[in-house]
Parts: sequence; structure tokens; C-alpha cells
Amino acid sequence: MTNEELMQKAVDVSKNSYSPYSKFPVGACILTDKGNTYVGCNFENGSLGMTICAERNAIGNAIANGERKVKAIAIYSPNQDNCTPCGACRQVLHEFCERDEELEVIVKVGEELKTYTLAQLLPESFTL
Repeated sequence: MTNEELMQKAVDVSKNSYSPYSKFPVGACILTDKGNTYVGCNFENGSLGMTICAERNAIGNAIANGERKVKAIAIYSPNQDNCTPCGACRQVLHEFCERDEELEVIVKVGEELKTYTLAQLLPESFTL
């Protein structure tokens, strides 16, 4: 699966976002170590603390299907270039990757794709 294909899945699922409060739709597509992909979009709640990010929704989808290791994630919002994960999602991604230096976080900047490692986005991550 190419980064472009992962991003297209994130773009497509962002259209299913339920974001009536923020008006900030986000889609995410993860690639697991088994080569499977899972998508998720953000969904909001009137009690904003109950909102679920697209990244955590995609990871939950993977977990529900028996997956435990994420190799890459593509994240897209039509409202913002370089839409990287929030801090909570970064920590959740850390929980489900083999090594932070290997997990690719793919975002759109204009018409180009930019790739970070999770280690770049979450230095000194919390680990038990």
C-alpha cells in the first residue's frame, strides 16, 4: 500500500466526519504490520470532552479486528494542511507501534505528502 493510497482512504473517510460543532472534519487511515488498512473519522459530541479523533477511531477499528501493531497512518482534513495528530492521539499511536522511529505519520501539505516519524512528533513518549 503506497502513501498516496493511504492518504486517499483518509480523504474519502473524512467526508463521513460528524463535526457539527468544530466544523473540522478529519479522516485517518492506518496500515498495520499485517498489511491491513483501517479507517476512522472524527465524531463530536455536545459534551466536547467526549469527542473522538479520527486517529483513535481508526486504531479502535483495527483493535476490534484483532490488530495490535500500526506501521503507518495517513491523516487528512480539508480545513488544514499538515494536519498532525493531537497529543492524545500521538500517545495512543505510541502504544500500538513497534518502534516510534519506524511509525510513519503521513499528512498533506498542498498537493504534496509529508512524512514524519512518531519519534519526531512525540519525543520522550510515556512508557511503562
